[in-house]
Amino acid sequence: MTAASPSRLRRTFPVRATALCLVSFAAFWVAQRLAGVTMVDLMVYRAEGRAVLDGADLYALRATENDLPATYPPFAALLFTPLPLLGTGLMRTLATAGNLLLLLALALLTLRLVTDRTGGRPLPPGLAWLGAPALAALAVWSEPVWTTLRYGQINLLITVLVLWDARYLPGGGLARGRRWAGAGIGLAAAIKLTPALFIAFLLLTGVVAAVRGGAARPWSVLARNAVLWFLGATALAAAVLPRDSWQFWSGTFLAADRAGHPEQTANQSLRGILARLLHTADPGLWWLAAALLVGAAGLGVAVGAALRGRPAWAATTCGATALLISPVSWSHHWVWCVPMAVLVLSEAVRLGGRWHRAGAAGLTTVFLTYALWWVPHGVERPELHQGPVEFVLSALYPLAALGFLAAAARVASRPGGAQGPDAEPAGRPVPEQRDPAGAEADRAGRQALAKE
Repeated sequence: MTAASPSRLRRTFPVRATALCLVSFAAFWVAQRLAGVTMVDLMVYRAEGRAVLDGADLYALRATENDLPATYPPFAALLFTPLPLLGTGLMRTLATAGNLLLLLALALLTLRLVTDRTGGRPLPPGLAWLGAPALAALAVWSEPVWTTLRYGQINLLITVLVLWDARYLPGGGLARGRRWAGAGIGLAAAIKLTPALFIAFLLLTGVVAAVRGGAARPWSVLARNAVLWFLGATALAAAVLPRDSWQFWSGTFLAADRAGHPEQTANQSLRGILARLLHTADPGLWWLAAALLVGAAGLGVAVGAALRGRPAWAATTCGATALLISPVSWSHHWVWCVPMAVLVLSEAVRLGGRWHRAGAAGLTTVFLTYALWWVPHGVERPELHQGPVEFVLSALYPLAALGFLAAAARVASRPGGAQGPDAEPAGRPVPEQRDPAGAEADRAGRQALAKE
């Protein structure tokens, strides 16, 4: 390679990455149209918006030919009220375009949070901007992303809101503008309850940081703001939809079976795989015990990663844990596979070795193969009678997530995480070599946070 090659690569890579992204998105758009997708969940959202406008009973509606119910909190229905005002074709086009833009945002936020393999500093912003189109070009063909767009789902929006707030975690590279810190997590939890686990994660991290004699305030500020945004959005929904809000929060939100049978192949949560393993629609205490165990372990790993200054690992671990312990986590909810894959691949490159790379490649491939749909599934509920091979295929996402948690635990146990110029010490101090300018930046960041 000549000396001019790196310079030429820097000039041509943005064009090539953008072209690759546009070609991939265009091919995806054509493939979705040829598949005749109905975007059934988007039609349910539209029906929810219509129910709000008409003053109908939100949680009594059954939409589309599949008689699908409303399952989200009332605040989500408020956000859906513009949909009935759009024609079906235009609505589907805008939803697809919006989700593709959200996929680009997810790729960008992921790369901005991931540290380089030498450790110590976040990736340069320019490199993240260059890599995001290439990452999105591949990720759009993963099963969770494909299915999210096929159904017109909001999973990418939820994940982007959470990762937007992850930038405010110590080590996330953003110390200013904290007035909005926590808004993403709070709104995500008000739209869909699963992200509420991130509030518990922030509170727990603050407690552990305080016990270790470190700075608990960054975590408590984020948790407080997230709770306030959640309560504000929920109160707004209660003011506009008092009957529906009372119905939802007085018990409907606990009725997990409203979404469908737990043993369905699409349910890639612990409850789903236990239902298939035990050949029962009600795994009962087995699921509760597994959820408590995995939830505690996942939160512990996320807290450890956060206190080591690894916000990408912390946020993604919490996201994977939330999907594992949720009663229902459809395959399209696993758009967290994008940051999961980036993190394990970057870790494999950092560590080297055949087994690390094979494991990272295996985890990434799981979400690209669509293998969970190779098993019998349908209205006859054949998932209740699976053999060993069928069970493993239909449990791939939770198994991959458990493997990711194991990798995250290893990362969280390593001292000296990414400490960018905007990072604050989060827990027990870790000895490291620091330059005077970096120390001064840390002090300035702490002083700015203390003024809030």
